Amino acid sequence: MFRSFFKSREWFVWAYGGALILLLALYFQVELTVRINEWYGSFYNILQKATEHEVSELWVEMLKFAKIAFPYVLIATVTAYFTRIYAFKWREAMTFAYVEKWQQVEEEVEGASQRIQEDIYRFARIFESLGLQVIRAIMTLFAFLPILWGLSSGVDIELIKKVPGSLVWVALIVSIGGLLISWFVGIKLPGLEYNNQKVEAAFRKELVYAEDDKINYGKTETIIELFTGLKFNYNRLFLHYGYFDIWVNFFEQLMVIVPYLIMGPGLFTGIITLGVLVQVSNAFSKVRESFSIFIANWTTITELRSINKRLREFEENIDY
Repeated sequence: MFRSFFKSREWFVWAYGGALILLLALYFQVELTVRINEWYGSFYNILQKATEHEVSELWVEMLKFAKIAFPYVLIATVTAYFTRIYAFKWREAMTFAYVEKWQQVEEEVEGASQRIQEDIYRFARIFESLGLQVIRAIMTLFAFLPILWGLSSGVDIELIKKVPGSLVWVALIVSIGGLLISWFVGIKLPGLEYNNQKVEAAFRKELVYAEDDKINYGKTETIIELFTGLKFNYNRLFLHYGYFDIWVNFFEQLMVIVPYLIMGPGLFTGIITLGVLVQVSNAFSKVRESFSIFIANWTTITELRSINKRLREFEENIDY
């Protein structure tokens, strides 16, 4: 999965040069989000005391935002495009490396067509996308942790206001707690995804054979039997994803109000301004989302684990 792309001379430039380009793009995006966070402070402070400022100051702030937001949109768009190209190049490298080995195997390999045609691309796309999100989360933490640590001085809740960097610790604790709960709630999902792909492969195989031989394949009773198994697996999968989604959506909505619960009292006592409150909300969200990157992508990780397991089995079967 990795050797065919990252240890190949043929793909060296794409593998490492492309990765460097993506890392630089992520770095610039994170820097721009930091500048947007700083802009929140000045902009909302003006809104809080709007009668003390000229209307022209509002338009000046809008221009400042445009100078940050437009480059961000451009970089994000180009990065998304290049990411798709990069994932497809990875797929190309894996595909021909697998095909070369598979062609030398005489016995039938279960689900070979699905592994080569579908699983390879899904693995490359998901792993690359998820990997970039993790790297971006790390960069975001390095950028926003000092900001959130400094903003913690505005906390006016007796229990935690004397704790240095209290907002950082709150973000860390709720993220770790959320991750542990997500692990228990979604513990069955990887196995269900794996089983689901097996029955999908069997159903697809019967239909493919029936295209060339409808006498021996594609019989109604066989299709019904295979689809019944498919339906049973999907119903179990949907059920487990259902209660997992309940937990994730509840957690995400709860985290929206946490910074306001912590910083709100300081706004009413005059310790902080509206601009600082919005800055805290934004910075807390960035840090908490970075800590919770695996919670936000739990279903994607589940899919990736399932694909990884199938590809490793395929590698063993073709002695790759």
